[in-house]
Amino acid sequence: MRTYQLYLIDDEFASHYFGKERMVYQLFKDYKEAVGEYKKILEKQIDFILKPIQEIKIHQFISQYLQKNKDFYTNNGLYYLEIGKRSTAKLEIHERCLMLKANGNYEAETIFFEVLRKTESSFIAIDLEHQRCGWLKPIKERKFV
Repeated sequence: MRTYQLYLIDDEFASHYFGKERMVYQLFKDYKEAVGEYKKILEKQIDFILKPIQEIKIHQFISQYLQKNKDFYTNNGLYYLEIGKRSTAKLEIHERCLMLKANGNYEAETIFFEVLRKTESSFIAIDLEHQRCGWLKPIKERKFV
């Protein structure tokens, strides 16, 4: 099973850390492993770079884009995609982050990622167990001549 935590990063920090995703990943990894005063310091740093998630906006986008998908359903505020037995995903919406759990191939989670990238431009997905992270909507770098 793959588990992703999706965070909405402040636009200024997102543009600064584009291409430096490992630093963001390391911050969240350190936070998970930290204890005591160090954990409190890391929590403040994380709070500083996060934008609040507009839960209603996310709910509206998911309903709008997936309601006609035969593999999509909702139950107790959770969203599910079950594409046969080959790909499943469950999305939970929380105040600070979204949790996406997926099994099988990447089809179901990719559908959720595609919808979420339309809602906000600075979502980052972090999979601590498999040591992966990345932006849902990569930021285009400006090239100055």
